[in-house]
Amino acid sequence: MAVTYRDAGVDIDAGDELVERIKPLAKSTRIAEVVEGVGGFAGLCALPAGIDDPLLVSGTDGVGTKLKVAFATQKHDTIGIDLVAMCANDVLTTGARPLFFLDYFACGKLDVSVAERVIAGIAEGCRQAGCALLGGETAELPGMYAEGEYDLAGFCVGVVARQAVLGPARVKVGDAVIGVASTGLHSNGYSLARRVLETEMRLALDARLPELEHSVGDTLLTPTKIYSKACLGLGTALGSGLHALCHVTGGGIEGNLPRVLPEGTSARVRLSHPRPPVFELIARGGPVAEAEMRRTFNLGVGLIAVVAAGDTERALTALGGAGERAWVMGEVVATRAGAEPGVEVVEG
Repeated sequence: MAVTYRDAGVDIDAGDELVERIKPLAKSTRIAEVVEGVGGFAGLCALPAGIDDPLLVSGTDGVGTKLKVAFATQKHDTIGIDLVAMCANDVLTTGARPLFFLDYFACGKLDVSVAERVIAGIAEGCRQAGCALLGGETAELPGMYAEGEYDLAGFCVGVVARQAVLGPARVKVGDAVIGVASTGLHSNGYSLARRVLETEMRLALDARLPELEHSVGDTLLTPTKIYSKACLGLGTALGSGLHALCHVTGGGIEGNLPRVLPEGTSARVRLSHPRPPVFELIARGGPVAEAEMRRTFNLGVGLIAVVAAGDTERALTALGGAGERAWVMGEVVATRAGAEPGVEVVEG
């Protein structure tokens, strides 16, 4: 009997079925600029009209070992939101509007129902980001992944007018530094979080603790916040008063905020905001030193906006109107001419 591709571990029919299931999910994310989406060899998207000297902005990422929690709990509905968030939030920091997203889903043996749930989460993330799911790739790779496991990667493309690009060139001494709340760990630090919770504390993922609103597993799977409405709303409300945006990911505040500051400046910040309980649980359960917590996790701050001092109240009002919890956490100060930008954490 002749050997088939299915005998080798690749089921073309299952892949075709998944494509058919994806089409309505992608259609639900369609934006006006989409010319041709899922189904062809490549997706087509037009640039929005009315943008003077437009620049394309791109960002790519994955979700790391947060996937291990999804595998262990068999909950695959929200991990796709994380994938979009990690890419779209990076694009938003330039002042860009996200336009479209593409994903890469790879597994050893394709389970259509699991893949559909993952991609449904990706579509939900795209709707939250305001971008189109323009296409993607599903790869069935026998022998590459453990049974029941998969990997995810994606990238997002946005557009911004050249004169509207945010970043260090706009930031000035005296600017206000505003923190915007995260929903928890987002998608960073999971190797440390799992080491503490699962190994050091020996907690089951279905365990319920008094300090957590949900089970350990569901707390860890809380989706990464997508800040499209907040960022684009700030741009509209503040105009040139919005100077920079920082997506707080791996490396924490101290590792990410200097990326949007000019030489010769530092952000003097206070970390007195209430932290989601999961961070205190990890710190106590390790124990994990405060310095290590700061360099690994967002500690409850998912986004930071740097705005002109005179626009502080307008910024807080705009963020509140977008449904975000925001507060002034510090200011930009001068250091030494030519010195690398940094972060100074002060008490109080």
